[in-house]
Amino acid sequence: MSDCQGLGDCDDTRMQRIWEYLDGALTVEDLGEIKEHLDACPECAGQYDLECVIRNMVKRSCTEAAPAGLKNAILDRIHAGRPVEA
Repeated sequence: MSDCQGLGDCDDTRMQRIWEYLDGALTVEDLGEIKEHLDACPECAGQYDLECVIRNMVKRSCTEAAPAGLKNAILDRIHAGRPVEA
């Protein structure tokens, strides 16, 4: 584990900061800091690339639409206190 240029150890950076970076949840200053770090740290850059691949796979796999009445059926059952059947 190496020090991530003041960002904590690489495990902490990969686990939290890279996800925040991918989610667009950082300030402009933090975005620049993480980008700089990814350019300088092959270990974190590899984790970033892996996270991008996983997100793209999930995005491609989640294109199927739920049946039209499913949302209303679930909400009706929640309000009625009945378990939802699959």
